[in-house]
Parts: sequence; C-alpha cells; structure tokens
Amino acid sequence: MKEGPDIAQIGALIGDPARANMLAALTGGRALTATELAGVGGITVQTASTHLAKLEAGGLLAQRKQGRHRYFTLADEAVARLIESMMGFAAGRGHLRHQPGPKEPALRKARICYDHLAGDYGVRMLDSLIASGSIDAVGDGLALTEKGESDLKCIGIDVRDLRSSRRPLCRSCLDWSERRAHLAGSLGKALLSSFLDKGWARRTAESRSILFSPEGDRQFLMLFPIDG
Repeated sequence: MKEGPDIAQIGALIGDPARANMLAALTGGRALTATELAGVGGITVQTASTHLAKLEAGGLLAQRKQGRHRYFTLADEAVARLIESMMGFAAGRGHLRHQPGPKEPALRKARICYDHLAGDYGVRMLDSLIASGSIDAVGDGLALTEKGESDLKCIGIDVRDLRSSRRPLCRSCLDWSERRAHLAGSLGKALLSSFLDKGWARRTAESRSILFSPEGDRQFLMLFPIDG
C-alpha cells in the first residue's frame, strides 16, 4: 500500500524501548527534562536528546524552554490516548515488562492519564455517571445530559465554561489496567482538578498514582456509587 497514512513511521518511533518508556512517563501529564527522561529510558542524556528530537519531529512530543532548561511534554491529548490504548492492548495480550510490584495496586486504583483520572476509580466514575443518567453512552461516544450538567453544577463544576473550550467535553479513553473506558476530555480534567483542589487526593512525585485520603475515598465513593 503506497497511499494513505504511514503507520509504520509512528510504529517505528514508539517501538524503540527507550522511546516507549519516555512516552509512557509523559502520559503522567508532567513536563520532564531530557535528563529526567534519560533516567526513565535507561540511556545517556546525549542519546535521549537524539531520541527526543526524533519524537518531536514525528509530532509525538512538544518542548518549551524555561530559563536554561528545556521541558518535554506529549504533543497533545491524542498522543496520550494512543499510548494509553497501546498499553491496554499490550496488557491484554500478556505483554508485560515486569511482574507487578508494590506500586501496582496504587496505579491500578487511581492514576493520572495525561490530565484526567484513570484506573479503577476512573472507570468507576464513568460507570456511575452513566448509570445515574448524567452521561449518555452514544455508540462509542459520550454525551453529557441536562441532569448531568445540573448535578455537576452542584459540586462546583460549571459546564458552560468547559463548553467554550475547543476540546471535546466528554471523551472515552481506554484504560490500560481495567481494559474498559474512563472519562477524558475537558470534563474529565475538570473533575480530577476538583478532587485535587478539594484535598481529596494528591499527586505523587515520581509516579502516575493519584493517592486519595481516607476522607477523599469516602467522598468519592459517595459521589460515584455503583449498584450491585
């Protein structure tokens, strides 16, 4: 096939183990330096710089300068969805790089996926919103209902502000550990930001895990109940 999108080029960029590790680290939503990414990839800074230049040229990464430092992020949410879905596909086929370790339970419970909540809590939240009639699952898409807009306003999320964004309000994102959908889009981001702002949860310094406090757990489970 000589016409159409060149998926081989993207596959080659992601397929290198060091580059795959760096991309996976950036799905945590934080901007990282070449030195930090070199550590993640298990390579020298000079080698990491070469890899990062290739990823940027391929449209997978973006960089910004702050003072003398350069920071790298995923180019956009589409790249994050691609990496997360590939992680889910790999996990589902048994392609795991290591045996589950101490961090695994925390990552499976709640973690950040670019800028929204993933893991068991992320899937639970979407399931609960659909079950309560706040979100309609339309085919492969998601749509916020009038009831959902009213319910969200009660917890301090003004959907009108989110609708003004060019970003989709609700988007389904495949969860690599649960292998089911969690909520992405501007609403997914707003909900996670709300949990962090309320002090229900916090990010960890060197992991994608989102740690809920005992009170945060209680509030979250009350807000997003699951029947049965």
